[in-house]
Amino acid sequence: MKKLLAAFAASLVMVSASAQTVPAPTVAAKSWLLLDATSGQVIAAQDPSMRIEPASLTKVMTAYVTFAAIREKRLTLNQMVNVSVRAWKVDGSSSKMFIDPATPVSVDDLLHGLMIQSGNDAAVALAEAVAGDEGTFVTLMNREAQRLGMKNTRFANPHGLPDANNYSTAHDLSILAASVIRDFPEYYKIDSVKQFTYNKITQQNRNRLLWLDPTVDGMKTGHTDASGYSMIASARRANGTTGQRRLISVISGAASDAVRTQESQKLLNWGFQNFDTVKLYSKGQAIQTPQVWKGSQSTVKLGFQRDILVTVPKGVAGKLKPVLERKDPLVAPLALGGQVGTLKMTVDGKALLALPVVALEEVQEASIFGRAWDSMRLWMQ
Repeated sequence: MKKLLAAFAASLVMVSASAQTVPAPTVAAKSWLLLDATSGQVIAAQDPSMRIEPASLTKVMTAYVTFAAIREKRLTLNQMVNVSVRAWKVDGSSSKMFIDPATPVSVDDLLHGLMIQSGNDAAVALAEAVAGDEGTFVTLMNREAQRLGMKNTRFANPHGLPDANNYSTAHDLSILAASVIRDFPEYYKIDSVKQFTYNKITQQNRNRLLWLDPTVDGMKTGHTDASGYSMIASARRANGTTGQRRLISVISGAASDAVRTQESQKLLNWGFQNFDTVKLYSKGQAIQTPQVWKGSQSTVKLGFQRDILVTVPKGVAGKLKPVLERKDPLVAPLALGGQVGTLKMTVDGKALLALPVVALEEVQEASIFGRAWDSMRLWMQ
């Protein structure tokens, strides 16, 4: 199902990107992307497929794999983890939560240390708790990346310290960010915690937008000398037709912490101010009931197997007009969920979106006599 939704979203992006009517902002970063997570559409981007060093944004996948282990009951939040010397000794000059081999630590504390304090020691400890060792955990990270459709990503460690085999793209990281929020909303809440104290050491969340914008509730920052300053940020604000709307920004290669914060805020504000997300159709809603030939029934309901939400420039929603292109004649058998056409949403005669339309019911073949009769009728048309 996740692959189906990803493919569906891709079909929207392909058309809507070419129909962009709102000039994209100038963003002081090497690569960036703004995703409307409510509709699954990329609103704007610059070099989103550029290979980047994800730095501590890697920890978002570490968290994702750990969340999955908790859901599958291979781990619990209250479980105490023995701290290995390897975890304790991880690059002493890097971000740490300061765990100690002499003191077991809970999985819950490790997750807070990972996402709030960006602890590289926490990342290693979680990897060992989930998979036994870092190498096996990295295999799990890469397996999840492929499953989620992160085609241009490879992880080499759970923390993001520099490694030539640890790379991603802004596009892939937006997929990961949306997946965390969709699949583990109960654990994603950790990202909104502003500070965390462990071992009598209090550290603040490096996501400065948590103080500047009350609608921002995550996600992660990163930095290395080679990659510059990076950030994934997500905000949810009120939306007229869908109740709530979520945007996710990804920035890589900013010059400083202040710049990545400023540019992330700029992107989020621009997306909310210039675009609307509207619901066009409900799951299972019949948009048309055309004739079926050689079938056990004479008509079939056409529509979508999920709610159809699209993101369009403000003022455009009221101008959208549907044009259905069917694969006529529709001849049985028709499979439930099989694509039978494309619904193009146009504005002033120009296609803005293309939506795959499917059969909402199965239609089996008619009897031999029914098929023969319809064959003759088709031939006479």
